[in-house]
Amino acid sequence: MTSSSFDPSIIASKTMSAEAAAELIPAGAHVGMSGFTGAGYPKLVPGALAARIKKLHAAGEEFRIGLWTGASTASELDGVLAAADGISMRLPYQSDPTVRKQINAGQMQYTDIHLSHVAQLAWFGFLGKLDVAVVEVAGVRPDGKLIPSTSIGNNKTWLQLADKIILEVNSLQNPGLEGMHDIYYGTRLPPERQPIPLVSAGDRIGAPYLECDWSKVVAVINTHQPDRNSAFAAPDENSQRIANHILDFLNNEVKQGRLPKELLPLQSGVGNIANAVLSGLNKGPFENMTSYTEVLQDGMLEMLKSGKLSMASATALSLSPTALKEFNDNIAFYRERIVLRPQEVSNHPELIRRLGVIAMNAMIEADIYGNVNSTHIMGTSVMNGIGGSGDFARNAYLSFFMTPSTAKDGAISCIVPMVSHTDHTEHDVEIIVTEQGLADLRGLSPTQRARRVIEKCAHPDFKPALQDYFERSLASKGGKHTPHLLTEALSWHQRFVDTGTMHVR
Repeated sequence: MTSSSFDPSIIASKTMSAEAAAELIPAGAHVGMSGFTGAGYPKLVPGALAARIKKLHAAGEEFRIGLWTGASTASELDGVLAAADGISMRLPYQSDPTVRKQINAGQMQYTDIHLSHVAQLAWFGFLGKLDVAVVEVAGVRPDGKLIPSTSIGNNKTWLQLADKIILEVNSLQNPGLEGMHDIYYGTRLPPERQPIPLVSAGDRIGAPYLECDWSKVVAVINTHQPDRNSAFAAPDENSQRIANHILDFLNNEVKQGRLPKELLPLQSGVGNIANAVLSGLNKGPFENMTSYTEVLQDGMLEMLKSGKLSMASATALSLSPTALKEFNDNIAFYRERIVLRPQEVSNHPELIRRLGVIAMNAMIEADIYGNVNSTHIMGTSVMNGIGGSGDFARNAYLSFFMTPSTAKDGAISCIVPMVSHTDHTEHDVEIIVTEQGLADLRGLSPTQRARRVIEKCAHPDFKPALQDYFERSLASKGGKHTPHLLTEALSWHQRFVDTGTMHVR
């Protein structure tokens, strides 16, 4: 049943409890759920499904699902299903402690995917058949079209591909969200693909609503539940110093004529360092800036409010409770300045390169040659996932990676001889920033990069050891282009695993 033939009375016939809806999800199903950074995820069906799974397990029956989302969600989704041992495989990104623990214990499979790739891999059929979509929406229009919630993520794709659809209609979401979204239905599979007609961050190229085939809808659940809105800690001294290094760099790029005075569209990962950078930009000299990013967080909302940022494009909101109140109280203002898109568009490599995005993302560690690990602790234990950082890093006009120079109260150096896991190679990393300084690596050879990273970014407690490693590598019998001592390259990580510190005792 298409929207053109939609009978609104059908909603009542499909309305049921979350528990009844959970009964419609079969064991072994691939389930695509809405949600991106704690916004717009289904609030009741996952918990009801988890309760059902626990009962089945207690009765000796096997029941697990494959869980696909946009990105991370919340404990009411990932957490409860993982606690019930209900997830066999997770993709493409997660941040839940229970999920992480099970992945690292080998109890749950995890496929870590660039966020721009998820929808197309599903369409290609590489991920298998999508059995069920569970999607939160803010409302249903009289014509059957869906008003999206606070995130879009992969919802368009889930609704199109799933055999069965379960909708959660969340009346707590602000009705003023209607009109903020831009759902582009023009993507095609090769060889029929055409250029996506977007040339500036604020362009609207699609429709404000999600299409829904109501013949596939098997359940409608009414909810009135908030998103996971977490407060951000105030930027600490290290975050502020990292932010200041980036702001100084951008100012100089404008002076050198390599950036326009309004900069280029900004992309920023989520977290305290990112918010410190955005706060600095809000107080700085740049006017009429724009953003083309995945997630709109507190710092960008403040920039929109002040007028420093004229337009922000994202796929989801990630706001603290205070910022959410500001957003809801003034949603008419923000609706004219925010565009929420599917993540296959917000993270699209061609668009990122076309727009000349300035990408700023966090990392766990970098090595002296500029390779970056953004996903793994000590090489084997996943933290969250690559998310969209790879989409932006390889295609950005400028690609920053940021971290404090040490972790674990100084026991770990975040600048190491060789990263224990590589997510972003030296070819995709242009600028590394710690509180110690900023290393501009553009145009440098590997040995030049190593000298600059050690000089600018390493903590003084580890700088002599890094310098010693590099000089001995350079003097060794191996190649001189990217010199390493292979028996020592990962010894810093092994030392931490064995002794609890990277320092030589």
